[in-house]
Amino acid sequence: MAMTESELAAIVGTPIPGGSYTVEPYVDWLLNDVVESSRDGRVAHPLFAYVAVAVGKTVSWDGLFEICGATADDGPMFGEHETVLERPLLVGETFTVGGEFISAERKRGQRTGVFDIVGFRLSLTDVDGATVASTYNSIVFPRRGA
Repeated sequence: MAMTESELAAIVGTPIPGGSYTVEPYVDWLLNDVVESSRDGRVAHPLFAYVAVAVGKTVSWDGLFEICGATADDGPMFGEHETVLERPLLVGETFTVGGEFISAERKRGQRTGVFDIVGFRLSLTDVDGATVASTYNSIVFPRRGA
């Protein structure tokens, strides 16, 4: 059953359980090999900003969908993405991952019907407490029958 608009609005400000992530040297090597990028063994590939928050959050995608009143069977779609790097990530560095839902909006399309767009931000913080990188993502949730 689809969420009401007030239940949807209540998602904003909900924390996303976080954990930690370490840029392991062998994973850095693998990622650079896959994307055919050179590496120096010191500075991690910028894609680790996304990898670290996706892996370091301690809620699964199914758990994230559940918070939004949906399941994978409902056909959620990736919406927008933005990554901001405040400084290069270093190989071997460990980050704290945390975030929250920052937007939730119900829309109606003439052909698509009712759908919700939910946005969330996840951040990487270093051992000194400084934000090193953050990502914004939105997910589009079709609300069939709403």
